[in-house]
This record gives sequence, structure tokens and C-alpha cells, in this order.
Amino acid sequence: MKPFQQLLVAPAALGLLAPVAVQASELNIDSVNKYAAEEQVTSINQFSDVKPTDWAFQALSNLIERYGCVAGYPNGTYKGGQAMTRYEAAALLNACLDRITEVTDELKRLMAEFEKELAVLRGRVDGLEAKVGELEATQFSTTTKLTGKATFIMGANSYGGNAQIVPVPGVFLPAVANDPAAVLLPASLVGAGAVIPSFVPGAFGANAAGIGYVPNTWANQARQTQGATAFNYDIQLNFDTSFTGKDLLRTRLRAGNFAQSPFGQPVVGLNATEAGFEEFCGTGTDCGDVVAINRLFYQFPLGSNFTATIGGRVRQDDMLAVWPSAYPADTVLDIFTYAGAPGTYSLNLGAGGGLWWKSGGFSISANYVSANGDVGNPIAGTPNCGGIGNACSAQTGTGQIAYTGSNWGIAAAYTYSSGGAGLYTGNGTPLATIFQTNAAATNSVGISAYWQPTNSGWVPSISAGWGINRSNYNGTTTLNGAANLVSTTGITNATSQSWYVGLQWDDVFIKGNSFGMAVGQPTFLTSVSAGPAVFGGPAAATAIVDGNYAWEWWYKFQVTDNISVTPALYYLSAPLGQVSKNVGAIGPVGSDFNNFGGFIKTTFKF
Repeated sequence: MKPFQQLLVAPAALGLLAPVAVQASELNIDSVNKYAAEEQVTSINQFSDVKPTDWAFQALSNLIERYGCVAGYPNGTYKGGQAMTRYEAAALLNACLDRITEVTDELKRLMAEFEKELAVLRGRVDGLEAKVGELEATQFSTTTKLTGKATFIMGANSYGGNAQIVPVPGVFLPAVANDPAAVLLPASLVGAGAVIPSFVPGAFGANAAGIGYVPNTWANQARQTQGATAFNYDIQLNFDTSFTGKDLLRTRLRAGNFAQSPFGQPVVGLNATEAGFEEFCGTGTDCGDVVAINRLFYQFPLGSNFTATIGGRVRQDDMLAVWPSAYPADTVLDIFTYAGAPGTYSLNLGAGGGLWWKSGGFSISANYVSANGDVGNPIAGTPNCGGIGNACSAQTGTGQIAYTGSNWGIAAAYTYSSGGAGLYTGNGTPLATIFQTNAAATNSVGISAYWQPTNSGWVPSISAGWGINRSNYNGTTTLNGAANLVSTTGITNATSQSWYVGLQWDDVFIKGNSFGMAVGQPTFLTSVSAGPAVFGGPAAATAIVDGNYAWEWWYKFQVTDNISVTPALYYLSAPLGQVSKNVGAIGPVGSDFNNFGGFIKTTFKF
């Protein structure tokens, strides 16, 4: 026996076996020998007089099953109520000690047999304890976990089409043909007397003799500002802190250099990438390589079904119980990351808070975000105005109802936006964007769903979504794209729509690799209630043809658990929508403008 077992048993043994004054006539040797000679029982059920309700039932059961040192009487009874002599107690104790000694000897034999293996295990445990001690001494925090993602993108765009830049009659004078002194049109060229040149310097420049000029088409404008091959990066560092094990304080640091990249500006915005990021430091200022706080919010449970979120830098989707899309495994164009409804899921980022309820597969979410919530000037129309709950807030209020199963989900959402919140040139045409961002208010509805196969194979996951936006607008402005070419004077209401379908195959060719493609229409204008009947042509024309299509294809190589390489291609049929279609224009000014592009994206996760 181990020393501590001996210590426990010794008092009992001494108490039972201590010398006492006893006469020979008082000692019933036959009874002791009879008890000691009885066959040991193997189950408590062998005793006919022991019931589960007896107070010592469990103790007897343990002695029989663990040590096999309890005997009964020949008639199959235990007689638990009968008094026991000290000699009978000594016999019982001796039987149990013999059994314990047998078990101890067996353990000693096994320990000797596996001595080498046990020594190796002890060494490993000691090594692990040393490493744990080192980590505890040098760890960043006992409550915070650091994760990160670095992304490299190298690629380029090509542009095609014959659509020339044509002014709206009444806003600009007719174009001047063969102007040898023509230059790129500045954004300030607005109003009476302004001239749209028919020719501009080409990619290799031009001279005073007029050699080297090209037609002033949208394709040539885009080539001169977004035609280079470029290498850009984005990096994110997440500090996730939990104080209770159920809450989350997230701090994200982010930096990038996409402000002057060929993806997302200044002529074509729809080729923006989801990874494209650069901190905004004011219009016309390049803030490349500046590290900024991109997220700062606290999320915590309220009871068993509710979760609350509040933060000074929180995004709309951080406060939704369900994101209704399984596409994509790796992002390409930003267009396809809004569940088909960029007006509804605008991903507004700023000061805000939200609450969601979830029970089983059902969930309800509600949240509010003000992009300008950190600004103290509430006066609309003045520079740098903002605040919470006013006309300058750039605010969104979102409600979502969703249901998710084991491999599918569906959601319907509504968003009210005002003060400049909503679309941007990366997820809508110039016309759709100008109406929503300058609207007094916009009401948006989105319906999205996804389904994933149980096992990877020929059948892809399917994600789809549709959105519609109704903007109230009354004012006078001009569209600020590559040139101020569109007047919105007199418009009171505008409607726009969007949709997409994304397909994704997992474990393609090699386990861990993925292939995907998507098609859809970025948000485009469908109707207006008043004002000019059409944009980009004379008022006599009545058709609105702002529609356009976007495609993307990609294959993700999972090089290691932490590194992936994704080559991607995309095509935009009319990235400027109606602005470049020259509806109703006089003369051979063309109506086609498209964008084909691609890049290689490398992602490092740590």
C-alpha cells in the first residue's frame, strides 16, 4: 500500500486489534473461522436481504465491486443489522487489505513493465510545463488574442469602347474638334462657356503639332488614369479581448495604399476590390501607409438569447446575427460582397450600437451607425458637419429577420439611410450613387439567401440576393465623375436596384482549394419621378438605360494553412452605366464603354 493508505488504515486496524481483557469463554473462534471461510461474493445482488434503499447499500456495493472482500452467510444473507464482534471485523479488514495488496502489486508490475514509456511521458510533461511557464511569463495578455491578415494585389485593367465624353445640352457648349491644345478635363470645368475637347493627349503624350492626340473617349480617359499595372497591399491586425469568455472587445488596426491604385477610381469605380483600403485624410490627400483604427467595439450577451454591441468604430454587419451569403471564399470585386443589396447592407462604418435576438435558427437584428458620429458641428451645409441623429450624420438604421439551417439561410432586411450614407462608386453606377448619397433619405430593402452542399463535389454552393432602393431627392447638383457631366436639377424621387448570384466549389482538384464565379448587376438607376427625362442626352429622350453587368472568376490555391494565392479575372459591361451610353446624343459619339481586368492576390493569415 501507499504510505497515505497505510496511514488511513492503521487507526482502524489498531482499534480493531488492540489488546483487550477477554476471557477464553468469551472468544467464539468458531464464528470467526466460519466467517473468514465463507466464499467472497461478486455482486451485491447475491445478498437477498440487502435492498437499494438501505443506507449502506452503496458502501457495500463499492467494497464488493472494487475489492471483492465482503462475505455473507451460507443462506445468502448479509445480516446487516446483526452485531459484529471485533474478531469478525478483523477478518473483514484482513480480507480487504489482502485484496488491496494484490492490486498494488499489479500496479507495480505494470509500472515496471512500462518504465521506459512512463519516463518519456514524464519528460514530455516536464517540457510542456516549462513551455507553458515561458509563455505565461512572456505572453502579450491573458485576455487578448492577436490575429492578422496581410494581402498583396498585383494587377491591371484594360478598357474598350467608342463612347465619347459628350456634354448635356444646356450645361456645356458643343465639343471643339481637333483642338491641339486640349488637356484632360478638370472637375471644375462646369457652367456656361465650358468646352469638352474631342481629342486629348494619348498614353505617350502629344506635341504642339497635334501628333499623339486620341479621341476623348471614356476608354482613353480611364487608360490615362487607371491603365498602369500596380502592386498594392492591405494589412489588418485584430486584437480580440474577452473578460468573461462570452464577451468580445475588438480592436482592429488597418493600413493600405489603394488611394491611387488602378482599382476603384478616378474614372471607373466598379473595379474596386474588397481588400482595397486606405485611410481617408481629406479630399486630395494621399494617406498611404498610415495605420488607423478600423474597428473598436464591445459585444456582450444579455441573458441567453440577446447580444448587444456598442462602439466608436463599428460596422453595420458587425451587429447582424446572420450574414446571408456563403460567397465568396476569397474576395475579388467589392461589388459581390454585399449579399446582392448594397443599399441595404451598405456596411456603414462609424459610431453605433445594435442588438440581436437569436433562438434556434431564427434571429432578429437591429442596429444604428453614424459615419460622422465623432463630429461636433451639427449645422447642415457647413464644412465638416456631423453628429448623431441629424442631417449631417451619414447614418443608417437597419433591421433584419433571418433563419438559418444546418447548410442554408435566408434573410430579409430594411435600411433607412440619410445624410450621405449609402452607396459609393464601388458598388453602384454614377447615377445610382449620386442619387442615394445626396438624397434627403433613402429606404432600402434586401432579400438574400444561400445554400451549401453537405459534401464538396460537382454541386456548388449557391448564394443570391436582390435589393431595391427608393431615394427622396430635391436639389440641384452635377455628377462628379471624370467630369461634371450630369445635372439632377428638379429630381424628387429615384429608384435603383441590384442583384447577384455567386457559385462556389470547394476542394477543387486539391483538397482546400476553391473555385468561384459570380454574375450580377451593380446598383443601377431604374426610374425617376420628375426632372429631366434622361441623363447624358437631350430631355426629349425618355429611356433610362443605366443597367450594366459584372462578372468575376477566381481560383484559390491554398498553399499552406496560412497562405493562399488567388488569380482572378473580371469584366464590367458598362461601368459608368448611362453616363457613357450617350443616349439621345447627336452625331457619331459612340455608346460602348467596358472594362476587363485581373490580378493575383496573395493572402497571409496569422
